[in-house]
Parts: sequence; structure tokens; C-alpha cells
Amino acid sequence: MKKYTGQIGDLLEVLDISRHLALSQDLQALLKQIEKAAVTVLNCERATVFVYERNTNELYSLVSDRLEKLRLPADSGVAGNCFNSGRLVNVVDAYQDPRFNTSIDRLTGFKTRNILAAPLFGDQKNVLGVLEVLNKTDGAFGEWDEFLLEALSGQCGMAIHRQALMEEFVERKRLQQELAIAKEIQRSLLPASAPMIAGYDVAGWSQSAEETGGDFFDFHVLDHDHLILMLADVSGHGIGPALLAAECWALQRAVFSWAADYRSSLTQINQLICRHIPSDRFITAFIGRLSAERNTLSFLSAGHGPVFILRVAESRIETLPVTGLPLGIIADNRYEQWQTISFNSGDILIAFTDGFFEWEDQSGNSFGTDRICENVLRHAGLSAAAIIECVHRDLLSFAKGTRQQDDLTAVVIKKLPDG
Repeated sequence: MKKYTGQIGDLLEVLDISRHLALSQDLQALLKQIEKAAVTVLNCERATVFVYERNTNELYSLVSDRLEKLRLPADSGVAGNCFNSGRLVNVVDAYQDPRFNTSIDRLTGFKTRNILAAPLFGDQKNVLGVLEVLNKTDGAFGEWDEFLLEALSGQCGMAIHRQALMEEFVERKRLQQELAIAKEIQRSLLPASAPMIAGYDVAGWSQSAEETGGDFFDFHVLDHDHLILMLADVSGHGIGPALLAAECWALQRAVFSWAADYRSSLTQINQLICRHIPSDRFITAFIGRLSAERNTLSFLSAGHGPVFILRVAESRIETLPVTGLPLGIIADNRYEQWQTISFNSGDILIAFTDGFFEWEDQSGNSFGTDRICENVLRHAGLSAAAIIECVHRDLLSFAKGTRQQDDLTAVVIKKLPDG
């Protein structure tokens, strides 16, 4: 194969770099090739790829096996001037130029005569670093050298930018995998099946707005006639609230397992949560103890609402009161305001988180609580799980494609007809 020299040979060397850029997955090997090509085609003694490090505001030599581990202040020197201006710099006599930093020569023992430096662009505006060459062997760097260095710096900037994008992609995939695992773990905390309580149909459902969420519900079956239920909503959504929700879930699981008096349980849970919860977070919760033998529900609402009981036979809706502060606000707050309601045949209790109420359509109208109650009354003959499905389907139809902004969680308790 014919070996070209002169300007044609120089251009072919640059084209060879482009070909390797398209094929190579090894950034270090490619950058070493760029430095080697720069020394060859520009007929100089040294070439160095410097990359900007934001944390230290320095330019450092990126090629890892270089003997000198150079680090330069990004706001001084010829390389710093090139980086900050985003323009090529050609220094004919280094020691006569006030921008030249003589400390590097003193450190390395190298004698710099002239310098050519070009910025490395990741895109049209973002300067990633500098490609610098030193000591033209046959005089000063000329226009053709400037053209070649800008061509090489373009290839070098593309390589670094592509590597950053690849690393970002890998990191994003890793986070997605971890979030998927976290989502699976969080889903496993929810009850796997509906509890069996004599004379009642009970169902719960939850869907987070992101991979993980801050809502949960849980059931504690004490025996075939008694059930404790809890629905909770951590302020916000995402990873932080999800961690708090998992902690709250674990605490209520432990407390309800050994607490002799369920009425003191929420006070104990709140005291434990207040030890770790950030000051800008809180948890609303609704807790109830269903007694099938008495057809009653003793409940306490810690800032959670509204919660409704639908008197289906009378087509009437009752709103249950909020009886205490949300969890995680005051450590020594006592939750003692338990109230009791009775169930009649066909009555339905519905507890939803505000992701249902506040979901807006394209015009900014909220779904609201009236639509939920009307939907439940309209489908009162269905099972508890089917009622939740109907409300959710109605919500999606109302939203008309607007994005879910908050977690959705619902618990429905239906008193089955007598006989």
C-alpha cells in the first residue's frame, strides 16, 4: 500500500483517528493514539490531552499511563486560557508569553519553546478540556498545524463526550435495575391477597407514580372476626418517601404484632418514626380495627382524609373526621382520639390517598372526592376489588392522558348483605 506524506498523509492520519473513533470502545487507547498522531502530524515533541475537573477547577492529563500526572489550574497558564476562551492559542515563544506557567517545566525538567493548544468541545458550547502540543521541531506552529490540531481536538472531544454519554447510560441502566429491585421489594410488602373476615369483603390496591412510592396499605388479621387495617401516605413521592414508607411499614408490622392495646399503637409508631424522619416530611395515616361480630370499625385518622362510609341503602355519604396530627411531626404527641362507626348491610367504607382526589385533567380540573363517591354508589353491587378498579378506570378516563403525579392507594371494606 502506498505511504502518503505531506498534507495528504496528515489528513489520512486524522481520518484514521475518525475511523477508530467509530469502532473503539477503549477511550484510553484512543486518546493515546490521538496524542501519538498529534506528535507525528504536527512534527512536535509532546502532545497532552487535558480534561477539566469541576470539583477542583483543574485540567489534568487524562491518559492514565503517562509518566507525568499533570494537573494545572484551569484559570491560569496557556491551557487555562485556551479552556476558558474556547479558542485556539498559538504561542511562538513560551517564556516571553505572560500566560505561560513555568512551574511545569521546573517540575518535569522539560524545556518548552512553543505551544499550540485547542479546546475540546463536547458539543457546540461545552468545553471539556484542551489538547496541547509542545515544541515544533522545525520552527513555530503555522496555519496548517492549527488546522490539524483543531481537527484532532474535534475527534478527541467527540471521544470524551461519547465516553461520558456511555458512562451515563450505564449508570442510568444500573439505577433503573436497582429501582426495579426496590419496586419489587416494595410491592412484596403489600398484602398478597385480601383478608378473609366473616361477613365482609375487603380489598386494597396501590400504584406508585414513579418506580417507587410513598404510599402503602396493610392488613393484620387477628382472627376470622377481627382485622386491623392501615393506609399511609408519606409526603412526596420517589425514593426518599419510599424509604420512609418502608420504615413505617416495618414499624407498624412490629408494633401491631406485640402491642397489647391497639389503641396505643399509633403513639408508639409516631415516637419511633420521629427519631429518623426529616423535618420536611410527614406521614398521614388511617388505622381501623374491624369487628365482624359487632359490625363496628374503631378508627383513628392521623391527618389522613377524607375517608367516607357510604350508606348504600340510603344513598347517603358520611365523612369520617380527622382525629389527630400526621405522624412524624411531634414526637410526644398522643393518638387517643379513637372513634367508632357501625356497619349496616351493604355499607361501604372507602379510604383513598390524595393521588386520586388531586389528579388533574388537561384543563387543570381535579378528579375530586365527589366523583369517587358517585362511582362507588353506582357500582355498589360489585366486589370491593372491582369497585377500586371502577374508580381507577373512571379516573384514567377523566384524566385524558395527563401524567400521574402522585401515588395511588385505596382500601375498600364492604359489609356483605345479611343472610
